[in-house]
Amino acid sequence: QEADDEAETAKMCFVNFGVTFDMSQPIAVRGADAHPIFKEITRQSGKAPRWNFYKFVLNKEGEVTAVFSSRTKPDDPKLKAAIAAVL
Repeated sequence: QEADDEAETAKMCFVNFGVTFDMSQPIAVRGADAHPIFKEITRQSGKAPRWNFYKFVLNKEGEVTAVFSSRTKPDDPKLKAAIAAVL
């Protein structure tokens, strides 16, 4: 579950997962109010995010190449391999 505010969410991600990347403020990712990037990701992948921290890997052309559930940890070997494949 996501924390109540942006600072708490960032802190939780740093403490629990050691992330150092920038994070955006919370935005709508499903339905009619979804941010345009998530509308496009959903169109391409056929999958809308089901829960917080759902993961999509995109290549340099902006094409979705892999989708991972919220339960996938940031250091999961399959996620890391999918990211490495598009770099």
